Amino acid sequence: MMKIRNYKSSDKNSVISLWKYVFNPQKPYNDPEIAIDMKIKQNDGLFFVAEENYQIIGTIIAGFDGHRGWLYSLALYPQHRRKGIGTQLVKKAIGELKKLGCLKVNLQINSDNAEVVEFYKKNDFLVEDRISMGIII
Repeated sequence: MMKIRNYKSSDKNSVISLWKYVFNPQKPYNDPEIAIDMKIKQNDGLFFVAEENYQIIGTIIAGFDGHRGWLYSLALYPQHRRKGIGTQLVKKAIGELKKLGCLKVNLQINSDNAEVVEFYKKNDFLVEDRISMGIII
């Protein structure tokens, strides 16, 4: 049976394996181990895993800065997609952000990832007319 729960330190290697499989991180700032360590330092309880038969099959991270909420690192192994698990992870993260007083949730998607765009549209997200900018520091 699948359940969604908070990330715990013993999940680290399983999450790293999932993220390397799903995201194929090629930039040093996307290194899964660094990302996990940095999120855990926040100690905000906004890192969730989907677990089935004691195996990590999915993740989502949420963030809240007091103004806007963000979703990051929604990942599922391909054999677990299209079963509603991704939607459950999104709803869990948004529910926790609401509890913190968050009024709007944002996320970013690579522009060439049409399948993920459609997933979020089915979960009531809208494409907004924005330009995403960043700097590597």
